[in-house]
Amino acid sequence: MHEIITLQLGQSSNYLATHFWNTQESYFTYDDEAGPLNHDIHFRSGIGADGTDTFTPRTLIYDLKGGFGSLRKINALYEIEGEGMPRGLWDGQPIIQRDTPIEQHPYQQSLDQGLKPPELTTETVRYWSDFNRVFYHPRSIIQLNEFELNSALMPFEKWGTGEELFSSLDKEHDLLDRDLRPFAEESDRLQALQVITGVDDAWGGFASQYLERLNDEFGKTSIWVWGLEESHRSSGVSDPSSIHADKVRQSKTLNLARSLQGVASQASLYIPLAMPPRPLPSYVSLDRESEWHTSALLSTALETMTLPSRLKAFCERQTTLTQLEGLLNVNGNQKIACLQLSVSKPEFGDSQSSSNPTATVCDPRQTGWPNKEDTTPAGLVTLDMDLSPREIGRPQKWHSPKVHTFGQVDVVRGTPSNMTSVDSAHQLRQRLAGLPVVQRYCTTLGHPLLDSSPRLFCGQGPQSAHATGFLVVHTSLSTTSSVATRIKSVQSAIRGLVGLDEREALSNELGEIREAYEEGWDSGSDEGDD
Repeated sequence: MHEIITLQLGQSSNYLATHFWNTQESYFTYDDEAGPLNHDIHFRSGIGADGTDTFTPRTLIYDLKGGFGSLRKINALYEIEGEGMPRGLWDGQPIIQRDTPIEQHPYQQSLDQGLKPPELTTETVRYWSDFNRVFYHPRSIIQLNEFELNSALMPFEKWGTGEELFSSLDKEHDLLDRDLRPFAEESDRLQALQVITGVDDAWGGFASQYLERLNDEFGKTSIWVWGLEESHRSSGVSDPSSIHADKVRQSKTLNLARSLQGVASQASLYIPLAMPPRPLPSYVSLDRESEWHTSALLSTALETMTLPSRLKAFCERQTTLTQLEGLLNVNGNQKIACLQLSVSKPEFGDSQSSSNPTATVCDPRQTGWPNKEDTTPAGLVTLDMDLSPREIGRPQKWHSPKVHTFGQVDVVRGTPSNMTSVDSAHQLRQRLAGLPVVQRYCTTLGHPLLDSSPRLFCGQGPQSAHATGFLVVHTSLSTTSSVATRIKSVQSAIRGLVGLDEREALSNELGEIREAYEEGWDSGSDEGDD
């Protein structure tokens, strides 16, 4: 079935993943009519406590104490009424001490009661579980009690702290055997592992150690890592120009450098994402300090970009994340990709109501939506939003405005396609000639608009996009020479932040990653190391 297991590491990752799972749940059909997606890829069937069939995500959700909000490990699907505490050899009366429970959000109360939920706002959303619409298996909920969310006494910020936490937990419990293996063993044909994690805090160190174990156990399985960077967020600092704010930025920069070394290098494909991205087009209304907002925007791109791996219409070509990865990693060592996004209003009937949306592999050389894209003869596109993090610091003298693209995969959804089928021979000629390898997937299945997501796009209301219930979305994932420029800025920024020995080792390893995006083409610049 080509299953994908997701690992969610940390609060920011769980915000993004919650939007993703809500979107997957919206595709479910509860009649005899077959839907457009193969839900078995991301969901597993099971049996609840009362013997009823269940269908829950193939995911592991890691968060700190207090990070789950009102979400319980044992939900209504697996709860057995009347079951008390297990009795041991001691027959005395147990004394139970409980933390003050977090009050359930009115949105969740309405879902439990089958009522129309109230509208969510940035003021009312406190945790990612407040807008969650999916039941999870109890094995998916993994709380790390060693640290508490937003603790000032023991902050979970330093990269080494996450590294140490994983090592201690893995030594005590063997996390892969306890958490991941039950999901892996029930998969018929595991195609990939999808990891969503923060990379500029302690979760980067945690993810690095986790990836090392994953590669040991699943060496031939694709591992996609979506790395979330919050460098541009205020991080709770009231004065961005203060000495404390400067120390926070320096710590995040060092964490990022270590994650590029320890996380990106171990992934099959690594996609860095800025929370929040900038700049943004005028049609996007985003609260940059709200994780509910920023994660919704990123989820729109992530969910669309991975759509070909779930659509039944692509099954004849066996489209998998591994195949998409092969189109991007042209030279075998280009594993860092950049994500772009454009959103448009629908211009035709409601594709969400269509029981049989069309899906094709299109020829990227054909001109298509959106009209304002800069399309090159090679079929490359530049979309409205670049979701990749910016360079650190000011542009340096070695910065080259010319960007070379090695590979690009586009996904266009929510609009009819009049494009012809892709010419595989053309792709082969492009690869052999050292030219960009481009592939585009097209489907009429639009991106659904849900009441659990914020209204981010201008004109998104009852009289416009909400009238049809979906958006037209175009995403692009590409490997480009801009990665080298970003890594160079990280190398420059960590000078003075660590000791000489670690700085040289870190800089050398980053340099090796950077070289993969500099070799084999002429930038036309006088770039050189300082």
